[in-house]
Amino acid sequence: MRKLTLTAAAFASLFGAALATPALAVPASPAGIATPDAMTTTVQATPMERRMMHRRMERRMMHRHMERRMMRRHMEHRMMRRHMMRHGM
Repeated sequence: MRKLTLTAAAFASLFGAALATPALAVPASPAGIATPDAMTTTVQATPMERRMMHRRMERRMMHRHMERRMMRRHMEHRMMRRHMMRHGM
């Protein structure tokens, strides 16, 4: 009984998918239709917004730079300690 139910469910899903596929195959918007100019406007950033974006980018770059610098110093410190431990200094 269980096998029959699973088979029926699988057949129904395949049959439903076969019927639904041709309807979904039609493109939502044909390539020949152009969008109106009102829909393709660009937004200009104000000088204040541009300055804020620039400052944020600089902060992020500086943060990454400092993070890499700290990691490098940490690694050098570990290597120095490892060298001292091996050579008994």
